[in-house]
Amino acid sequence: VQLVESGGGLVQAGGSLRLSCAVSGSIFSINAMGWYRQAPGKQRELVAVITSGGSTNYADCVKGRFTISRDSDKNTGYLQMNSLKPEDTAVYYCNANVRSAWTSNYWGQGTQVNVSS
Repeated sequence: VQLVESGGGLVQAGGSLRLSCAVSGSIFSINAMGWYRQAPGKQRELVAVITSGGSTNYADCVKGRFTISRDSDKNTGYLQMNSLKPEDTAVYYCNANVRSAWTSNYWGQGTQVNVSS
């Protein structure tokens, strides 16, 4: 199973980015998918999570600005980030709980998001 993120980059404060996370491999089903981020010198933190049923949960610092979604037909998750702030600068990682021959959590390689002031 592989997770590949894309969509990161450099954006000015107030701008928007959309991250994608494509899950590939021998997959029976994908349970929860989540986005995490890690800024320099800080611990990795949960940004948003979405269950297989579509329930979502967000970190307080991104509520109202970020939206997590998924396309089950494409085995792809998304993170729409609006009204970006310099403090959103981090490497963003996708995580998925995948049922294949067994059920396990998988991580993507990360995508860098830089927000300039």
